[in-house]
Amino acid sequence: MMKITCETKACFMGLGYIGLPTAIIAADKNGQVTGVDINPSVVDTINEGRIHIVEPGLEDLCKKVVSTGKLVASTKPQESDVYLIVVPTPFKGDHEPDITFVEAATRSILPYLKKGDLYIIESTSPVGTTEKMAELIYNARPELKDEIYIAYCPERVLPGNVIYELVHNDRVIGGVNPESTEKAVAFYQTFVEGDLHGTNARTAEMCKLTENSSRDVQIAFANELSLICDKADINVWELIELANRHPRVNILQPGCGVGGHCIAVDPWFIVSEYPAEANIIASARKINNYKAFWCAEKTHNAMLQFQLQHGRVPKVAVMGLAFKPNIDDLRESPAKYIAQKIMQSCNNCELMFVEPNVKEHNIFKLTDYKEAYNQADIVVFLVAHNEFKGLVKEDDNNEILDFCGVLK
Repeated sequence: MMKITCETKACFMGLGYIGLPTAIIAADKNGQVTGVDINPSVVDTINEGRIHIVEPGLEDLCKKVVSTGKLVASTKPQESDVYLIVVPTPFKGDHEPDITFVEAATRSILPYLKKGDLYIIESTSPVGTTEKMAELIYNARPELKDEIYIAYCPERVLPGNVIYELVHNDRVIGGVNPESTEKAVAFYQTFVEGDLHGTNARTAEMCKLTENSSRDVQIAFANELSLICDKADINVWELIELANRHPRVNILQPGCGVGGHCIAVDPWFIVSEYPAEANIIASARKINNYKAFWCAEKTHNAMLQFQLQHGRVPKVAVMGLAFKPNIDDLRESPAKYIAQKIMQSCNNCELMFVEPNVKEHNIFKLTDYKEAYNQADIVVFLVAHNEFKGLVKEDDNNEILDFCGVLK
């Protein structure tokens, strides 16, 4: 069995929001890392010691590992000892999981695999994906059957705190056999200080889907409660604060929906595979998707009411486009969906889009948040960015639609 040491070479396939931070930290703790991305501009940016995403502290760490030669970015894999698949796994239009990126990344490393290598999938995947990729590898390279180690290990990080959590969070690691689990655990021990929990690949895959589905269900309860409170003329934020005074109640905060590449996507992987059984999970997805539609409708109605009362179309500030506060990630963002719906329903009204964590956007013309707030007749808070808190004053004349708890 190959021994994992500080000289072990690792190749990360995918340099996005998870792949890049993990590659950088592995390089800092372990060394000898190749990061692979199909986008040449991403590769060039990283090799200059810069990053193409927003994550506190990550660029300084990137400069460090690039300058010392511990991390090199490339558009092609390099022969290594450990190969990690960290590419997106979106779903198709019918909510079926799409593992074509995982398959493509796996095929690209086939020529480089050798006896004793370790292959790990980190991408969130449907149950059975690791076994499918093992079969793909063995069909293409039959001489490697039972000669390499194959495992699954999903990430568990919070954007904005990735550096700390990649090192300190516990990890679930599941191999296709006990030897693969042991080998993968040995690799993660080189840069993870949290506990490493070994299991089998199928359980590890389902564990990640279960974690995000559980959170989706909890958020759906809060969002459904917000819909009920709106009809009942009750302040949902006050209600939740009071209910949470119960020692065994912990209701989450409602928002304008659920976004990001995990919680908004992963539950569908379970629903798609087990439609007859996953009733609560499917309902939660529908509730959270509906909340975004509801917010767009509430905004549209407020705009129509303003025009009726004032005889002119309103100036509207749409505050926030990211899927959660204080990050630049717009993937599966309900705020972005709402902004698009508002834009489609707008008839000659003046729209100002605000996202303080993004410099520019190819669809939305971005405005400074203070300027937008001061000029707007209607202010629509979709994301509770730090910049927005304390912005609203009691004597302001604009109408406030707070879908994310900025005012609470």
